[in-house]
Order: sequence, then structure tokens, then C-alpha cells
Amino acid sequence: MHLVLVGLSHKTAPIEMREKLTFPAARQAEALSLLTGDAAIAEAVILSTCNRTEVYALSSDVDRGVDAVLGFLADYHDLDRHDLVRYLYIVKGEAVVRHLFRVVSSLDSMVIGEAQILGQVKEAYEHAFENGATGRAFNRLFRQSFEVGKRVRTETAIGENAVSISYAAVELAKKVFDSLEGRTVLIIGAGKMSELTAKHLVCNGAVDVLVANRTYERAVELAERFSGRAIEYGSLFERMHDADIVISSTAAQDFVVRKPDVAEVMKGRRGRPLFFIDIAVPRDIDPAVNDLSDVYVYDIDDLNGVVESNLEERMREAERAEAIIEEEISEFLRWQESLEVVPTVAAIRAKAEAIRQAELERALKRLGGLSEKELATIDALTCAIVNKMLHGPTARLKAAAEEADGYLVVEAARELYGLDEAEGGRGPGLLRTLLNRKAREMHDTHAANETGDGLGC
Repeated sequence: MHLVLVGLSHKTAPIEMREKLTFPAARQAEALSLLTGDAAIAEAVILSTCNRTEVYALSSDVDRGVDAVLGFLADYHDLDRHDLVRYLYIVKGEAVVRHLFRVVSSLDSMVIGEAQILGQVKEAYEHAFENGATGRAFNRLFRQSFEVGKRVRTETAIGENAVSISYAAVELAKKVFDSLEGRTVLIIGAGKMSELTAKHLVCNGAVDVLVANRTYERAVELAERFSGRAIEYGSLFERMHDADIVISSTAAQDFVVRKPDVAEVMKGRRGRPLFFIDIAVPRDIDPAVNDLSDVYVYDIDDLNGVVESNLEERMREAERAEAIIEEEISEFLRWQESLEVVPTVAAIRAKAEAIRQAELERALKRLGGLSEKELATIDALTCAIVNKMLHGPTARLKAAAEEADGYLVVEAARELYGLDEAEGGRGPGLLRTLLNRKAREMHDTHAANETGDGLGC
């Protein structure tokens, strides 16, 4: 069997192209049916996210498999194939396993260590599985990939450090306050970054959100997203007295928060700290505010410093993740090699010998009192029967394995002899998948003949 991957991502294609190559969940069944309807594709999984679209395929021939996937992508989305190829990467064989394991471990993500991709790959696999597009190979490969993702998350700290400005703000806030539970957030300005930062603070325990904006209607709109309250811009410093965390991101060209204003706010707070996150450029908050007791001001450079430090830490953890991936690749390749003809023939003979020995032992107990010569004769007889029964099938199995699609015959033999029953899995075996596909092809041919014009069309 040959593993093939054709895809594009944020590394190879602009968003304009990525938007053209998406596969929404509602269209996955249709797309998978068309893809696996090609004789060159035995199994397939389509992964489609905002940052990547990848088609994983199992094919009897590498070149035919790649060509089939390229044609499918171009035809399905009505794109010029030659233009599309400029943005695609093509991966084959063992490299497909490595790529998938790195994807689920978020080592290939725009933000290394993000947790969302593992769930997205699981969803893609479930779509393929439920629509009969996977068999033994992809059931094993993708289920093992999920274990790889779990190992990387639990055995490394790759996802534990903030690597975005908004997350960095939360991390710094946690250093000021023992806990963010029950804290009040005041947002100055209704920009996207302020909203995102506030969202992360709320997710970490902040309960009350106040929004001040020069355009009051925009303040109301943003406050509603957090079940918060809009306040009049003129009462900003009066209401700041109630806040624990202030996020400021306006388009002002001069400071909107100055030291005397905050000094007045701090009166009567009895040492209760006030934390400012200034994510505006130019800055909204006068740096001199930081000189006040129990006041902490962090600007965009401070936040970027946290992000860069955490990125370095994640990169160190990524090295540990790569080592885990290499271990898992070796395990998958060992399983894959078990599908080759020599191990399969050996497994068939081992199973037959185990059965022969068990039945011989049972028979000899019933017979009893046999001489050494008689025992040797019976043993030789049963060996001869087993060898003669297996000689033809194993010889033909070895011959068939030399063909381009020989792995299909090997897989069929393993299924018929029950060699992989311990693997389990809800999905249909490859043999059953192929038989179902053949039945569909015969049905389609019959339907085409029924609708012909009687002239052999």
C-alpha cells in the first residue's frame, strides 16, 4: 500500500486560495464518495481547516494516487489544475505518517502548541470513517495519530506558555493577582485586540466587564458580547475605581490615561492593585503611571517580550515532541511491515501449526497407548496435510504480492485468516470495502446501460 498526501496550508498558500479549497462538514460525504470512487484510491480522509486543506489517500500506485487527488481537487472546486499545483505540497510514503503526526501535535500549526488541531483531525477522520472511506490502514494510522497528539500534550509542556498578545496579557495579570476569579475588567476603546484580551480574561475567571468608548453605541455593542455594561466615556475615571484590570486600545495620538488621573483613582482603594494593559500604538497610558504604588502598567513591548520568551520555551518542548513522533512512526512502520507478504505467510503457517498441534494433542489423548513409530507417523501425516493445504495459497500469495496492487491480496489474506482480529476497530475491513466498491461499480454500470439509447452508449 502507498500513502499519499496532497495539500496546502498557511505556509504555501494565501487566504484567497485557501478559501477556494475548503470542504465544509456538510459536503464531506459527497466529496469523499467522489474521491474514493476513483479506482486509484482505496481509502481517504479530507482535513479542512481555516489554515489548511489536506487529502490523505491510500493507493495501489503512488503516481496514480497523486494524479487522482490532484484531479479531484481541481474538478471539485472548478479550479485550473496548473494554477492550483503552484500552491500544493505532495508527500508520499513514510513522510505522510510523519506529517500527520506533526500536524496533530500542532508542530505544523501557525501557532505551535495550539490545541484545536487535534480535534479538527478527529472530526475529519470521523467523517471519513462514517462514510466508509477508511479501512484497516487509515483506521490504524489516524487512531494512532490521536494517541501521538495526546502523548505530546501530556509528556511535554508545548501548550502551557502564552504565545499571543492576548494570552500574554492574561499571563501577566495572573502574576499581579493570585487569581482572576471575580475580577472586574474595564475596556477603553472597542477594538478587536481589546475584545480578544477581554475574552481571555473572562475565560480565566473575570466576571464583570465595563466598556468605555467615545462612540457610546460601539461600547454598548461590545459590552453585550460579554454580558457587560457600557459606560459613558466622560465617567471613565470615576468607574475605573471599580476595576481591577484596565485594557486600553484606542486610536488616540496622545495619552488618554495620565498619572494624576490614576493617582486620584487610587485614593480609597486601600492598596488594591490596578493592572493596566496598554496595547495601543501610539501608547494610551502615560508610562509615569507605573510609578504609582500598587499600579502595574504593561505595554505592547512588554507583552511581546513574554510572547517571544514563551515561543522559545515552546520550541524547546517541540524538540521533545519530535522525539515522541519518531518513536510512534517506528511503531506504525512495524505494523505496516506486518502487512507485507513474508510476515503474512509466516503468520498463516504459525496459526495453522498452532491449530495442528492442539488438535493432534486432543486426538492422541483419546487414542492412547500408541508406539513411538505410530506417533511419528500421525505427526508426519498431519504436517503433510497442513503443508499441502497451504502450499498453493501461499505460493499464489507470494506471486500476487509482486504486482502493483499486491498489498490488496495480502490484506485480503490477513482478513480471511483472521490474523489481525486483535486490532479491532469499528470500520469495515479493506476486503469488505473493496467488495462494496465493486458492487457499486457494477450497479453504476447497470444503471448506465439502463439509461442508454440502445446504440451501445
